[in-house]
Amino acid sequence: SVQRISSDMASLNSFIIAAASSSSSCQNHSLCHPLKSPLPLLRSFTFPRNTKKKSSASVWPLFCALNNQPLQYRKLGESDLNISEITLGTMTFGEQNTEKEAHDILNYAFDRGINALDTSEAYPIPMKKETQGRTDLYIGSWLKSQPRDKIILATKVCGYSERSSYVRENAKVLRVDAENIRESVEKSLKRLGTDYIDLLQIHWPDRYVALFGEFTYDPSKWRPSVPFVEQLQAFQELINEGKVRYIGVSNETSYGVMEFVHAAKVEGLPKIVSIQNSYSLLSRCRFEVDLVEEATIKYLELAKKHGLTPVQLALGFARDRPFMTSSIIGATSVDQLKEDIDAFTTTERPLPAAVMADIEDIFKRYKDPAIF
Repeated sequence: SVQRISSDMASLNSFIIAAASSSSSCQNHSLCHPLKSPLPLLRSFTFPRNTKKKSSASVWPLFCALNNQPLQYRKLGESDLNISEITLGTMTFGEQNTEKEAHDILNYAFDRGINALDTSEAYPIPMKKETQGRTDLYIGSWLKSQPRDKIILATKVCGYSERSSYVRENAKVLRVDAENIRESVEKSLKRLGTDYIDLLQIHWPDRYVALFGEFTYDPSKWRPSVPFVEQLQAFQELINEGKVRYIGVSNETSYGVMEFVHAAKVEGLPKIVSIQNSYSLLSRCRFEVDLVEEATIKYLELAKKHGLTPVQLALGFARDRPFMTSSIIGATSVDQLKEDIDAFTTTERPLPAAVMADIEDIFKRYKDPAIF
C-alpha cells in the first residue's frame, strides 16, 4: 500500500476501505456492492454497548457540517459506522514521525472532520521488533484527550507470517486462529488505551495468497490454513464480549471475500462489513514497471492540461468512484495532510467529464496488455 500522497508518482496511488455490502452513499449504483451475490444478505451484528456510541458518532458528521466541514460521510457496509470519506492512515507514526508530529497530524485531521483512523498491530512500517506497536502507542496517548465515541478506530490482526513471530508472546508462526486473534486484540486495546475496537480487520490472509510483490500464484507455497468458520467464530467471541464492534478483511481476494460471506451465512456468524485493498489510478490493474512509468507521465500531463495538481487528480478520481467508501490517506506532515484534504474538498465534485474521458483513454492505452 502507498500511504504517502504527494506530487510525484506516489500521488497517483491510494488505499481504500470499500463497503463490503450495501452502502447508503451509493445506493443507486450496482458497482457499490462488491459482495452482492445470489446469497441473501445476513442480518447486521450489533455491538452490545453501542447505543451511546452510535448516537454520538452520528452527531459528529452533523457537527462538522454545521461548522463548514465539506467532507462527506458514508455508512460503512451494513454497520452503523458513519465514516468520513477520508480515513487517516498512520503507518508512519513511530518510524518517519515522532509522537509530537503524529499528534499534530491527528489533531489537524480530527479538526477538519476526519473521524476514522487506520492502524495495525504491525505498524509502523517497515515491520521491526524494535518498533512494533509504537504507532498504537502514539495514537493511544492522543486518544486520552479525545472523545473516544466520536472516533472510528480501525486496526488489523496480522495474517500468516514466519518472520514476525515476535508479535506474539510464545509463537513460532503467526496464524489467524482464535488464540492469535485474541492475543492481538488484547494487546491492541492495551496499547491504544481503549476498551473496544470499531473495526477489526485481518491484515492479510491466513492461507497462501500472492501478495506484497508477488504477481503470480505459486502452487508450491500452498499450505493448510485456518478454516474461515473458525476465524469467524473467534471474532464472534470478541464481538459478544464488546471488545470488537465489526470485522473486515484487507489484502484479500474475491475468493476469500465470498468464502467469509458464505461461512457467515451458513453458520450464523458475523459478516465482514469492509474490504481494505489497493485502488488508484495506477493500481486499477497490475502494471509492468515500464507501463507504470509511462502511465505516470501521461497522468501528470493530464493533470496539467486540466489545471489540476497530481494530488487533485489522483484523489479526486478515487473519491468519485461509486464503490468507494473512504480513502486512507497517510501523511508525514501537516502540510501534506492539508494538501490531501483540500484535494477532496476543493476539487470539483465529481471530476469533469472531460477529465474522466482523458483518464479512461490513458487507462485503455497503458492497462495490463493481457486485458482486452
